[in-house]
Amino acid sequence: MIIDTHAHIGHLLDFHMTVEQILYAMERYGVDFTLFSSIEGAEFDHAGNPVPTALQKPQNTLLREEIAAARTAPDKLGVTPWIKLHSGLPDAAFVSLLKENRDVIYGLKLHPFHARTAPDADCLEPLYRLAAELDLPVVSHTGGCAEAMSVHLYNAAKRHPEINFVMVHMDLGTDNRAALDLLGKLPNLYGDTTWVPVSTTAEAIRRYGSEKMVFGTDNPIDGPDTLLHNRTGERSLYQQYFHELKNLLTTADYENLMANNARRIFRIMK
Repeated sequence: MIIDTHAHIGHLLDFHMTVEQILYAMERYGVDFTLFSSIEGAEFDHAGNPVPTALQKPQNTLLREEIAAARTAPDKLGVTPWIKLHSGLPDAAFVSLLKENRDVIYGLKLHPFHARTAPDADCLEPLYRLAAELDLPVVSHTGGCAEAMSVHLYNAAKRHPEINFVMVHMDLGTDNRAALDLLGKLPNLYGDTTWVPVSTTAEAIRRYGSEKMVFGTDNPIDGPDTLLHNRTGERSLYQQYFHELKNLLTTADYENLMANNARRIFRIMK
């Protein structure tokens, strides 16, 4: 079984991703279940400039769209709603939507790079109380700007041992060393393979055991065949996870990485 814990839908900035692309890739490349969020929650662009208000959607509209997308194939799709951190945390209506649709919601997604707000900022405490109340893990992009570096997610995880936190990318654009070191310091902090070299994942498993990493991809960020090749046609990193890494790990370790850890952390009962 393969569970992809990190995929996206939405049309914003230079991203154009759909549920249909995700389902196509799942069928073609043998992914059994996918957790996704909508990129349309981004509040800042890649350069750190605010996304124009006219292009942004209210938090509750975004959540309704994510829920509707998941309900097109609830046996294959689940939501980790993108939380808009900069413009204000979710309101009572959001919380009601979350509770009413808990069957398709598996976590909460932070993107400090596209919100320019660090996960350990005091303003996020109400969100963490909600995550604890509903027993929802928190997944967060790491890397790309000061606010998004993994140490801030580590601080939040240390402050909230009752919540599981996942470091997506393990500091994207770096050698992953800082995130790798932090990974072993807390039992409630996990890593994610999205754009993470196989060598880093193998090192994490060697150091800490196979229960500290989950499989994620950013599918379909490079198009419907993201899991096969990148935008220039070069072989995808994820082909190494599907093939080469499988031969380097024990069957039990490989199954933990590709599915079992996600089932446990996100309570996926499919």
